[in-house]
Amino acid sequence: MFDINPGLIVWTIVVFVVLAALLGKFAWRPMLKALQDREDSIRAALEQADRARAEAADMIRQNQQNMAKAEEEYQKMMREARAMADQVKEEIVAKAQQQAKHDLEKAHEEIQRDVVAARQQLRAEVADLAIRAAEKILDESLDAAKQKKIVDGVINQFPKN
Repeated sequence: MFDINPGLIVWTIVVFVVLAALLGKFAWRPMLKALQDREDSIRAALEQADRARAEAADMIRQNQQNMAKAEEEYQKMMREARAMADQVKEEIVAKAQQQAKHDLEKAHEEIQRDVVAARQQLRAEVADLAIRAAEKILDESLDAAKQKKIVDGVINQFPKN
């Protein structure tokens, strides 16, 4: 059944060695080189991804710091705005109180002038009534200077209130 042919064995070994040498030179080395290049590119991509991840973490940390600063500035601006609003409110209240005081003083002065004018008018009317009454009682007319002197004397005897 099986017959061993030494020539065939030699040729098979020669063909196998030549084929292994050819495959080693033209196929195996390029395949190993391609695999090594692929491994290097994957390693570089992973390192780049790690650097990008670290940069992203730094950016996130920087963003958080910026947000904290922005929040702090916002709070500071709000405190300043509230303080300014309180100051403006106090100024408005003070100005309103001052205006009210001024208006009250003006009203008081006007009342005083009206009281003085009313007293003068009342004196004049009382003087006229007194003169008319005296004329009727005396049934004689007095001249204007005498009338004024008599009326002023009578009015000065009245209390000032």
